[in-house]
Amino acid sequence: MSHAQPITAELRQWIIEQASAGQSPEAVLKSMCASGWNEDVALTALEETLTRHLDEGGPKGLKLPPGVPVPEPDLDDMRPHLHAVDRDVTVLLTMRSPRIVVFGGLIADDECDEMIELARARLARSETVETATGGSEVNSARTSEGMFFDRGEHAVCKRIEARIAALLNWPVENGEGLQVLRYRPGAEYKPHYDYFDPEQSGTPSILRRGGQRVASLVCYLNTPERGGSTVFPDVGLEVAPIKGNAVFFSYDRPHPITRSLHGGTPVLAGEKWVTTKWLREGRFV
Repeated sequence: MSHAQPITAELRQWIIEQASAGQSPEAVLKSMCASGWNEDVALTALEETLTRHLDEGGPKGLKLPPGVPVPEPDLDDMRPHLHAVDRDVTVLLTMRSPRIVVFGGLIADDECDEMIELARARLARSETVETATGGSEVNSARTSEGMFFDRGEHAVCKRIEARIAALLNWPVENGEGLQVLRYRPGAEYKPHYDYFDPEQSGTPSILRRGGQRVASLVCYLNTPERGGSTVFPDVGLEVAPIKGNAVFFSYDRPHPITRSLHGGTPVLAGEKWVTTKWLREGRFV
């Protein structure tokens, strides 16, 4: 079916009935796409219908959070290479929904090695953000070791951050500091979302530092012998961890409808080193 599919009164009523029966917005979207609806049309119909229904006094649980601007590489003309300050980066894969782009050669081999060595002495068991309190905690779903650099802490960090800002058209100051993670054999990060859950009591204090996270960039600092891929379960995509490459994904609202669920599969042999950049709505302080 084409993008010209009409959003009829019958369709809107069906969406309300499904949501009122307890179906989540993402389940309704999946059902619509399986029935032949264009995904962009289905998402528009879903968002408009549920928002209007709430405005008319419908249950608040049906409301979708509003979308916001997100980082976006300049891919309108589908160029195979993008210039990022001092380096040409290859576009290896793009996906519109969820928004995913795989880049080749974002970080040079010697830069990867330097990042690993700078991080090695500061590694500790990785923690996850605890949105109930605004703090962080060790979580059994994340079995890596990690550390954070301050933004621009070293010359190599500053180069990589400038490159990312140019590539994704997003200000350097809207990014958190680079995090480096090491995954030993058996270590993994089970599927999760990177945005902060708006329903949790600790989220407002987290958001004061720069607003919501709106995009993630995972850069591979080495190539493990086996395992360690980045997976997106909602769309069946698996990205191989290749030294110097990176996978970018954005999420315009803190909701599963973005289909930004992702994880790191267990490392089966060798180690996996990555550096992750999280991008915020506003200036991160």
